[in-house]
Amino acid sequence: MFALNIGEMMKHRAYLSPSEEGFIGRKRYSFKEMNERVNKFSNYLKEQHITPGERIALICKNHEDFITAFFGAAKLGIITVPINWRLELQELHYIISDCEPSMILFDREFSDKINQLEIDTTIPKLEVGASSFDHQLASYEVDEPLLASIKDDIALIMYTSGTTGKPKGAMITHENLFAASAGMSHAIDWWAQDRFLSVAPFFHIGGFAPIITNLHNGSTSILMADFDPVVAWNLIETEKITTMMTIPVMLQFMLKVMDKVKPNYSSIRNITCGASAVPTSLIQTYVKLGINIQQVYGITEYTGAISFWKNTMGKEKVTSMGKTVFHGNVKVVDLETKQEVNINEVGELVCSGPQVFNGYWRNEVETNKVLKDNNYFTGDIGKIDEDGFIYVMDRLKDMIISGGENIYSSELESVIQSHPEIVEVAVIGEPDEKWGEIPKAFVVTLKDSSLTEEAIIRLCKESLASYKSVKKVEFVELLPRNGAGKVLKHELIKMDTARS
Repeated sequence: MFALNIGEMMKHRAYLSPSEEGFIGRKRYSFKEMNERVNKFSNYLKEQHITPGERIALICKNHEDFITAFFGAAKLGIITVPINWRLELQELHYIISDCEPSMILFDREFSDKINQLEIDTTIPKLEVGASSFDHQLASYEVDEPLLASIKDDIALIMYTSGTTGKPKGAMITHENLFAASAGMSHAIDWWAQDRFLSVAPFFHIGGFAPIITNLHNGSTSILMADFDPVVAWNLIETEKITTMMTIPVMLQFMLKVMDKVKPNYSSIRNITCGASAVPTSLIQTYVKLGINIQQVYGITEYTGAISFWKNTMGKEKVTSMGKTVFHGNVKVVDLETKQEVNINEVGELVCSGPQVFNGYWRNEVETNKVLKDNNYFTGDIGKIDEDGFIYVMDRLKDMIISGGENIYSSELESVIQSHPEIVEVAVIGEPDEKWGEIPKAFVVTLKDSSLTEEAIIRLCKESLASYKSVKKVEFVELLPRNGAGKVLKHELIKMDTARS
């Protein structure tokens, strides 16, 4: 059997491209230098007697110490658990208690949180993200460790964003990560010469998976600890960035500061954007700037990207999520019978392939709800057209049933978002005595906008059947989001319920 270990990718890339610039963080590292750093950390972990299958938790931002820790642990069969550093104490406590790490690595700025956590005080804690970590590694050898984990073993536990209920730890294997990087590499233009700006946080699969792909392809990763649109444009100019992974709100913030920064962005070839549907108007705005936007549909449980739309697939398909990645498969099944439906029929999207995760950590009940014979039931409603393009219409739990009719909130959001004065929108189902539910829109407009509720309702009725139109509109300053950039509709529902 082929002994695939994702940590060994660092060794292979160091062999193939030893002097090429691999990672840019506090310092600049060639692939050879980073592999040596990774090996030092592996040898440090061995000295700590942390064994295969045990976990290390990372509460830190995008920097070279995260890279070092993950690949160093992976070579030894130790599982990495990246944790959202934006979480409150209670949420952090839940995840740490659930995964039971043998060590916690954290940035200095989170030390107060770590000290306040009511957890086992015997768990070793190591500060990273500063020169102290370099000093910690200085005395360790750079020799390659013996690989201790392969293929189907767990390399990563990534907790889902928890838009409903408690977060679940998605177990991702060495093979999952390798297959995902290969799938992305061969679905879109991802080259060895690319200089990739890592702005999406590593605790999210959209931020983490590209690091593996960059290593696979020999691309340079420029690590950005905190997203700042001005800094992003400056890095694009100074580091000659060619591509990056974003969420729609990042693209919007970058547009807002363009006139102020006046960046030279001629190096940019494309930008990938996901986490939520990318408004067509936003894509078109960037195209006018000469920057192609690639829309990605991804899920943690599929180790990242499921499908991509890129401009070469045709502007007429811009409202789709494109086609599946290499080695990926998607079908649509009936919501009740779970049998595959015909072309253009709506149902639940089901994924299969080597990217499908290994289940939820210590949660067999939730695993069995979504995983059947290597088929992952996404909970997303959509369809596949006659050309094989995937359309995501809604989350199953977000579908609105009004008077017996199914209404897809994403369809309404797309129509409302098309208005030039709309910054962002989210549609929920509000309980209604007559209809069961009615669609209600939460809308963020431009500051100088004079849009009214009536105008937005009229816009919906001009584009969609009357029964689908939103019946209420509430203007808000911003929409609640999680660390991955996804709108928290359950928070909007709570807010709406409290007011009614």
